[in-house]
Amino acid sequence: MAGAAQSPGLLQLTAWFLPGDNPCRAAYKARENPFAERTLPMTTLVFGHKSPDTDSTGSPIIWAWYLNEIRGTKAEAVLLGEPNTEAAFVLKHWDCPKPRIVTEIADGTKAVIVDTNNPAELPANINALDIQAIIDHHKLVGGLETKGPIDVVIRPLACTATVMHDIMGADAAKMPKWVKGLMLSCILSDTLEFRSPTTTDHDRTVAETLARDLGIAIPDYASKLFEAKSDVGAFSDAELLRMDSKEYTVEGKDLRVSVLETTAPKLILDRKASLMKSMEAVAREDGADQVLLFVVDILKEEATLLVPNDLVKHIAEASFPCKVSGDTVVLPGIMSRKKQIIPALKM
Repeated sequence: MAGAAQSPGLLQLTAWFLPGDNPCRAAYKARENPFAERTLPMTTLVFGHKSPDTDSTGSPIIWAWYLNEIRGTKAEAVLLGEPNTEAAFVLKHWDCPKPRIVTEIADGTKAVIVDTNNPAELPANINALDIQAIIDHHKLVGGLETKGPIDVVIRPLACTATVMHDIMGADAAKMPKWVKGLMLSCILSDTLEFRSPTTTDHDRTVAETLARDLGIAIPDYASKLFEAKSDVGAFSDAELLRMDSKEYTVEGKDLRVSVLETTAPKLILDRKASLMKSMEAVAREDGADQVLLFVVDILKEEATLLVPNDLVKHIAEASFPCKVSGDTVVLPGIMSRKKQIIPALKM
């Protein structure tokens, strides 16, 4: 597995943007970009997982900038769904129009996968694409097939954007402010402003350097991020259950593990009855055996798991040091799906 940031052959891929003061805006603004509604010949698509959060929205754009401006080749950042409210705020804050949303990708299309390596989170025909590289920070799931050897960079960091910063090396100094802003947003989001146990000293160092370059106070900007993340009142129950969710199989059971990070958990927990009622329909529509919903209180640094039935009660008591006596259970210190929830799940 390739992991050396210094490799001169790393990711001989491309990004495509029109020239201008803000290549992000030029690349995605349909009136200025004659190719906004279609993929250019020989264009590499850069995308993250379905239900894109801030890292899976920002990292494709960051990498597309790098490939274009530094590598000098063609690519387009695309999304596999609507970004969540925090990611939408980040795009607006840094004057970066939303990338094109794709529901289908033609077989043989060149692709760079970022912020995931899980086929369940990617297009159904992912193995028919011409995968060029994978850049990620999650555990290796397996199941992806490529047409030949590729660069795979998966590092134990809190955020894909941090991994990208390292791969860029000295070229990271060439990032314009809007790219630095996206990168900082990704790191603060994934680390929950350094509260998440996934946070490394390196994530913090990179974020603090970016913030200093941008003249931004991290607590103030993180507060705006979390306020946007918590603004979910306009979403239906089904949308909330799918908003930040990943599919995992645990001891033969297919689970959709949903996490909602918020500074206002009451707004979500007040809807627990309807959310639990909707879980059955979402599970049926998505081919899952059960939906698990963890509401993470960013400020209290704890998670509340909704317990709609005996199966979830059994999973909760088998996986965490808790005793369930109602339709919710509070899990102190649980903040990270990647590091604390998924590894702990048992039947």
